[in-house]
Amino acid sequence: MFQYLKPVFAALSAATLAVSLAGAAQAKVDGDTIILGAALSFTGKYKTNGKHTKNGYELAVKKVNEMGGIKVGGKSYKLKVIYYDDESTPARGAQLVERLIKQDGVQFMLGPYSSGLTKAMAPVTEKYKIPMVEGNGASRSLFNKGYKYLFAVLSTSEQYLAEAINLAAQEALAAGKDPAELKLALAMENDPFSQDIRAGVLDDAQTHSMNVVIDDKLPKELNDMTVTLTKIRALKPDILVVSGHSKGAATAVRQMMEQKVDVPMFAITHCEAADVVGKFGPGAEYTLCATQWAETMTYKDEYFGSASDYAKLFEKEYGYVPPYQAAESTASVLVWVDALQRANSFDTGKLRDALSATEMQTFYGNIKFDETGKNIAKPMVLRQIQGGQYKVVAPTKWASDKLIHPRPKWSER
Repeated sequence: MFQYLKPVFAALSAATLAVSLAGAAQAKVDGDTIILGAALSFTGKYKTNGKHTKNGYELAVKKVNEMGGIKVGGKSYKLKVIYYDDESTPARGAQLVERLIKQDGVQFMLGPYSSGLTKAMAPVTEKYKIPMVEGNGASRSLFNKGYKYLFAVLSTSEQYLAEAINLAAQEALAAGKDPAELKLALAMENDPFSQDIRAGVLDDAQTHSMNVVIDDKLPKELNDMTVTLTKIRALKPDILVVSGHSKGAATAVRQMMEQKVDVPMFAITHCEAADVVGKFGPGAEYTLCATQWAETMTYKDEYFGSASDYAKLFEKEYGYVPPYQAAESTASVLVWVDALQRANSFDTGKLRDALSATEMQTFYGNIKFDETGKNIAKPMVLRQIQGGQYKVVAPTKWASDKLIHPRPKWSER
């Protein structure tokens, strides 16, 4: 049974505690057990996603141990994670990571939930040259600091809606058209997350030489897109991309429906968080929705099989359908397993190099890190609302359903 103490040791057995007190050099491996560390949110505003993150880690640990563990230096080792409660507070998280490193001797770190907490912890792991593999910090700003010991399995924020541009280009080519002829409209809330998304969309649009006809920065707490939608009526773009968190998603879908604005492709973030299907029913149909992972994807690995297999096992173990936060957390542990076996060593320098050379497929997706530590092999998933259900339509190679394009005009529905 998992337990944690706030703010002291979390999930430590008496034996592990004795080893940690004996000296940091020994605590990274306790007998036949490799010990990873994580500061997670078990209380505070992130406690729900902290639970998903922990469950993702624990399922990976259980599965790896059941399958014989990890071989390093010709010996088999089991995995274990030491947890602390960061209380959803960045400053507390940074303190606890330092404690894990200096007092517990942890040299293999897993990430917290959220970009904010990851930003607080990354300078600490970097200072002590301790590799950290994380799956829940997506902010672009994490990867422009020159960190050498931070690795993220998830798609970073600038990638969230970029796949919509690639999908539009594919559709144009299939129709015998040049993607450069496509007109693009952007409506992005003026906050760091949405502006990161904007940057990624613009980069991909430039790759295809698309014409950006609307590039609106919208106010925070987005509740009216009338001006943007008026421009869309006049300029008739082929693609509309919107990012405004949950409120922005609901506003975009509602006003597109109320004002009967037609656009062939419409992509947004936060569909499920905004409950656009529940709120607007048929009005949300054909919307493209970004997500990190979906259980219908066809990725596979030796530990969990397919994404669907993972989802079934997770639900059996924890009693609910796994959100992507759990899946990317499980994938983070699998990256550590792969790196430890390839490095065939517990030396953090060799492990850092092994992590940097990662190239693998998991049930969650492909993983390969660039020089900044970002995963450049796993695009975001796009699901289209079809018949009130979320259907994976991109990346097309891993899709479960076919994109309905162009979106039917309101007059034809």
